[in-house]
Amino acid sequence: MLLNSTVPLSVDFDRPEDFLVFIFHILFATAAVLVAGSVVIAILSNRSLRGQNRFIFMLNTSISDTLTGFSVYYLGLFDVQEGYPSRNGTFYILPSFLGVNVLTFLFAQFDRYFAVCHPFFYNRYITRPAVISVCGFCWIYTYSILTAQTLVPISKAAQMNAFGVMTLQVIVLIKVIMTVKLYVIARSQLVREAPSADRNSKKESLRIIVFVVICFLALWSPSFVNIIVRQLTGKGLRFRNEATNLFATMARMNALVTPAVYLWGSPALRGAVWRSVWRKVCPWRKGT
Repeated sequence: MLLNSTVPLSVDFDRPEDFLVFIFHILFATAAVLVAGSVVIAILSNRSLRGQNRFIFMLNTSISDTLTGFSVYYLGLFDVQEGYPSRNGTFYILPSFLGVNVLTFLFAQFDRYFAVCHPFFYNRYITRPAVISVCGFCWIYTYSILTAQTLVPISKAAQMNAFGVMTLQVIVLIKVIMTVKLYVIARSQLVREAPSADRNSKKESLRIIVFVVICFLALWSPSFVNIIVRQLTGKGLRFRNEATNLFATMARMNALVTPAVYLWGSPALRGAVWRSVWRKVCPWRKGT
């Protein structure tokens, strides 16, 4: 089955599970766009949230998650295979939204570490412009690498991609260490502080970043491990396309899980999302 006689759809619709795969990607893409997009709108429209560094990091990942949701309308519904060589691919432009989040989470972990353990240094040097610059760096670095890969032969691009995977291994190791460190801080250091609004804010932000990173690694690691196995041994699991790639689908699920965790962990963000987005969409529930 073809669309405009160019790019085939991701499934042939000759088995019941084909319909399930196609419908799943439509529902998932829509849910990711609605949830992550609501977080983006809420933070942008609320000056109080925009003034806090942790919400700037949330905004950056939520923008990426919203774009990931939109990308699923292509990666999940059409016959696309990213890689070297690719088939109807996007030169990794769409899958690399997850790469932006990997870097953003890493910097967000260090942000929370300095905010709790070194508050004087944090208040002096980790300013809002600095955080915005870091978030911008996550996008510039990720897509600068992609741009370089498109300008070199496929063999060299594949080598650069393999080097990128090795770099991600180091980043993942650092993220695991920082997650354990932040969990220990949340369990020990903050307990000793006197109850206050600042203490509650720190505890809330640590809980969110720990849960987000754990969920992100849990959903993303199977795809990451499979890529490493394929590059090192030539084996590993191979799939027909991105839509039927279970591991890639799990990784993209972060586009829905991450903003959902933000909403679960932050009452202030939940209230802002309701006031800025859903109360206007659902006016009949204003009184509830």
